[in-house]
Amino acid sequence: MPRYFFNTRIGDELIGDPEGDELRNLDRAWEVARAMIREVLRIEGAQPDLLTAVIEVTDDDGEIVLEFPFAEALIDMPDERITRH
Repeated sequence: MPRYFFNTRIGDELIGDPEGDELRNLDRAWEVARAMIREVLRIEGAQPDLLTAVIEVTDDDGEIVLEFPFAEALIDMPDERITRH
């Protein structure tokens, strides 16, 4: 199974994922990235810096195979799950 790494870019800062996850395909990596973002937003709230952040999913070779903006994860997300203060 391929290994995907979920690195978070907030502005110029990149927070690397040193371990990654073995997942069956890129569609599953998309689902995991979305779930990760939603969990962060649920815990931290919709802070301006986070709403401009992106998860960069890379493969074993370090190539970016998916970019998932945090703001995109809010689509179809119930309002009560995000703290707005």
